[in-house]
Amino acid sequence: MAVVEVRDLRRTYGRFEALKGISFEIEPGEIVGLLGPNGAGKSTTMKILTGYLAPTSGSATVCGHNVLLDPTAVRTELGYLPESSPVYREMDVTAFLQFIGRVRGLGMSERARAIDKVSEQCGIRQILTQRIDSLSRGLRQRVGLAQALLNSPRLLILDEPTSGLDPNQIVEIRKVIREVGRTRTVILSTHILSEVQVTCDRIIIIHQGRIVADDNTEAITARGTGRVIRLGLGEGKVKTTKESLLGELGALDGVNKVISIPPVEEAFRFEIHTADDVRANLFDWARHRGHILVELSTERTNLEDIFRRLTEGAGT
Repeated sequence: MAVVEVRDLRRTYGRFEALKGISFEIEPGEIVGLLGPNGAGKSTTMKILTGYLAPTSGSATVCGHNVLLDPTAVRTELGYLPESSPVYREMDVTAFLQFIGRVRGLGMSERARAIDKVSEQCGIRQILTQRIDSLSRGLRQRVGLAQALLNSPRLLILDEPTSGLDPNQIVEIRKVIREVGRTRTVILSTHILSEVQVTCDRIIIIHQGRIVADDNTEAITARGTGRVIRLGLGEGKVKTTKESLLGELGALDGVNKVISIPPVEEAFRFEIHTADDVRANLFDWARHRGHILVELSTERTNLEDIFRRLTEGAGT
């Protein structure tokens, strides 16, 4: 049985449609990256799955429990780490985890076992007696992750878990997520696309309330097997315009798309999207047309390029 089942989920705020009939399933053991620009609907989706927001229509279940009809049962099956980690900074770590355990209905012995387990999983055993306000942001995030795991949830929902962390802290949190993901299902929402690429098994991209991509990470990134070539042209013997160059470049064999990018030192600059490396053709074209070549570089497209292409025109 799927851990998460979403069917034709819709949510409106007045006349604004935040979700426009999305559907997906998440199987046990998957680590799924939920991506989308601001306002795309991913936060609304997570709020519905956690029982904090009712859908306008459609259905969503977590471990077989309907989020609208049985939200209490849903909350026993999931752990949630919001973007602002819910920690009481005046408490020490143990007191905080004890408090959360009581709120979730764990008895004294259950709390002790749960705290021991999550302390090991999240690497916080050495800081259990420290006040939370004395901890670095990275360690506070580990404590927030530990509280989400206290009730041994089958589903873990993480909203921007690496937001505001330095590169070393990001690597540490990534390791923890991969480790806990071995025994449970994880939904991860983040703006750091490189993190999704190395952490998640599957990616769902939402744009303007609809799912525009849903596949395993390898298949999604395989969509970016093309190249982006950056071309810079100085003024040569023949006077020309940006519009004229856009037309000429777009007509060359192997060129899929040409975008004008900001000039440097009065040189025309373009971003050229191609399936193959056509730099030799571009060099020959520039020489034949009498243009001065000041830049010619290439790179393979990555997840960020794919994300931008799928959500082109979205707000940020």
